[in-house]
Amino acid sequence: MSEEADRGDDPAPGDAPARDERPAQSGSAAPDEAPALDGVIHHPTRLTLVAFLSACDEAEFAAVRDGCRVSDSVLSKNASALEAAGYLRVRKGHVGKRPRTWLSLTPAGRQALARHLAALQDLVDAARGAAGSVGA
Repeated sequence: MSEEADRGDDPAPGDAPARDERPAQSGSAAPDEAPALDGVIHHPTRLTLVAFLSACDEAEFAAVRDGCRVSDSVLSKNASALEAAGYLRVRKGHVGKRPRTWLSLTPAGRQALARHLAALQDLVDAARGAAGSVGA
């Protein structure tokens, strides 16, 4: 199976096995508790898409597709999952007679990305702390 097909075939948020997919509340987790990663954003293609869009107000579908190096169908599927979660806004219109689609993060999407990145940083900090205590 190709990498592109593999990256697009993961289950959508509602299809995933029962896991804690609630967005992380803050960057800090209790010492015995794993950081709460956002299950919607954690998917590699969706994380790439959200990160790409975090750098701009809005981007045309083809620019996002090319920037994230995915096919139209993979981008469409993952954009739909993010839109269903309230993290992405899809705007359709025309440039001349040609239809166009623009994607942008919602404020909730920007907040979810910030919380997810903070949870990832907590994992890094915990790993560094564990590595430091092993070498002591």
